[in-house]
Amino acid sequence: MTETTNLLEQYGPREAMEYDVVIVGGGPAGLSAAIRLKQLAAQQNREVSVCVLEKGGELGAHILSGAVMDPRAITELFPDWKEKGAPLNTPVTEDRVLFLTETKSYATPNFAVPKALTNHGNYIVSLANVVRWLGQQAEALGVEIFPGFPAAEV
Repeated sequence: MTETTNLLEQYGPREAMEYDVVIVGGGPAGLSAAIRLKQLAAQQNREVSVCVLEKGGELGAHILSGAVMDPRAITELFPDWKEKGAPLNTPVTEDRVLFLTETKSYATPNFAVPKALTNHGNYIVSLANVVRWLGQQAEALGVEIFPGFPAAEV
């Protein structure tokens, strides 16, 4: 007798819910994927059921707090993100790259700073707040989100 058979005999069959797409992880990537799937389905007048499983007790619970965010990706998902109240409120106004010693810091001149380290046009955000906002947008599109559910097996 297998372990699964023993569990069925002991507890009976488990309740199951079926979805077209199950996304494991309610971070920025998982929520963006769920949102995009629903948007694409709506454009084609098709219905797709999507759910997101998040191990944290709430969306954003396992997200580091601060980040500098380039708004290109959120603009692709929601061109009207400002009107929808996305929590991108603090634009980057200055970049500083410093070399640190034990007692001093030395500023790198702007012309010597690599373009990849400049953040003009980006925003300083609480990534946890961005994730919570993405969750609200996903739910508004019909994505079902289950926080507190770690994925253990398919």
